[in-house]
Amino acid sequence: MSTPQPKHTGHFLRIPYDWRRPTWARIRARTWNAAEQRLLLPKVFGWGWDLNLHEVSCRLSLIRRPPSA
Repeated sequence: MSTPQPKHTGHFLRIPYDWRRPTWARIRARTWNAAEQRLLLPKVFGWGWDLNLHEVSCRLSLIRRPPSA
């Protein structure tokens, strides 16, 4: 009988976690995501949330929001 593999991503008490090794693509997608209007996105590595710096910049009027398709 084999032991079940632990889940590396998911939610615990409604808080997201991701224990996979970070990649540049995931770092960029979660820290500068122009397609997402949420301020908080799941952390690149660990438990909790990261700020979507693109959305922060848009809300502070530092950059313009790209036109939606």
